[in-house]
Amino acid sequence: MKISTSKSEAMVLSWKKVECLLRVKEEILPQVEEFKYLGVLFTSEGRMEQEVDRRIGAASAVMRTLHRSVVVKRRELSRKAKLSIYRLIFVPTLTYGHELWVMTERTRSRVQAAEMSFLRRVAGLSLRDRVRSSAIREELGVEPLLLRVERSQMRWLGHLVRMPPGRLPGDVFRAYPSCRRPPGRPRTRWRDYVSRLVWERLGIPPDELEEVAGEREVWASLLGCCPRDLTLDKR
Repeated sequence: MKISTSKSEAMVLSWKKVECLLRVKEEILPQVEEFKYLGVLFTSEGRMEQEVDRRIGAASAVMRTLHRSVVVKRRELSRKAKLSIYRLIFVPTLTYGHELWVMTERTRSRVQAAEMSFLRRVAGLSLRDRVRSSAIREELGVEPLLLRVERSQMRWLGHLVRMPPGRLPGDVFRAYPSCRRPPGRPRTRWRDYVSRLVWERLGIPPDELEEVAGEREVWASLLGCCPRDLTLDKR
């Protein structure tokens, strides 16, 4: 394998700063706290909040650009065309790489706020109209974006469970670090988060998760029957 040192950087995943000199031939690679890989921002602390904020910012920029270009706000543009822009441009920009996210309450709230900001413009409404998000989605025929994110995360979980030994994503998913976790309240791991998500959405307990997800057809059928409403969406 050939490595281009001018295009390479080193990063240590740790909850505290650790210096690690990685040398390629006679050149030491610069150590960084964050870097982008395939369009996703990774940090040395292993957190995804900054990447989620980036995606929301990028989606908001798309909405502002479209609004300035008079694509979204023009009355003669049909609602169907506006919804096509939402599905084909806005949603992919906002949710890129979402399979890796741990959806905290803050993340859910921010994603939902970005989603509804666009949909209100499509419906010709504003916050001052005091129309519930669920009513706007029903009028437009759009399912909650958070449900789409969760369904996709559970679909990715099924792929990980079925991966044979030797596939790196599956091996990482099944691995348990031997070191002790730092004191204080531990951060929620993706595996724990998605296991709880499956329990809440599909009613499958964690001890049966791998057995059920291991059956491709059964898992796909369960995801197809996933509830279409959000119990947390009360606005």
